[in-house]
Amino acid sequence: MSKKTNAVRILEQAAFPFRLQEYEVTEDLSALHVAEQLGISLQGIYKTLVLQANTKEFIVAVIAADAQLDLKKMAQAVAVKNCAMLPLADLLKITGYMRGGCSPIGMKKLLRTVIDSSAESLAEFTISGGRRGLQIIMNPKNLGTLIHAKFDAIV
Repeated sequence: MSKKTNAVRILEQAAFPFRLQEYEVTEDLSALHVAEQLGISLQGIYKTLVLQANTKEFIVAVIAADAQLDLKKMAQAVAVKNCAMLPLADLLKITGYMRGGCSPIGMKKLLRTVIDSSAESLAEFTISGGRRGLQIIMNPKNLGTLIHAKFDAIV
């Protein structure tokens, strides 16, 4: 594997099992492209979204790649009045990650995170490994424990 990411370093230090899978990066940053490259179901891939609450706090949502985040449910899950997607121009500055490679593990700061409850019953799912072309396959509950996330219905 080429250069390790913060996410991989943190997982290597943790006691949770995980696997890494690399794929060819193209202009297409979609989850469908990732699923096709890895030969897995789109339903097994989860994306990391970064938002800003009305309180100015940055928060993270981890949802199925084929799902749409419900901003009202997300706000309710983190007990704020409302929240909005973080502008892409601010993503690198806030998280240390680029679009298409944003992992919920290893951001510049540990942000409050909600994982959609659809992941709670899965044995494993796929999340970004911290750069384009790298995915982490792990148990969602282990991810929740590692990053102090909660599970809630946010889609």
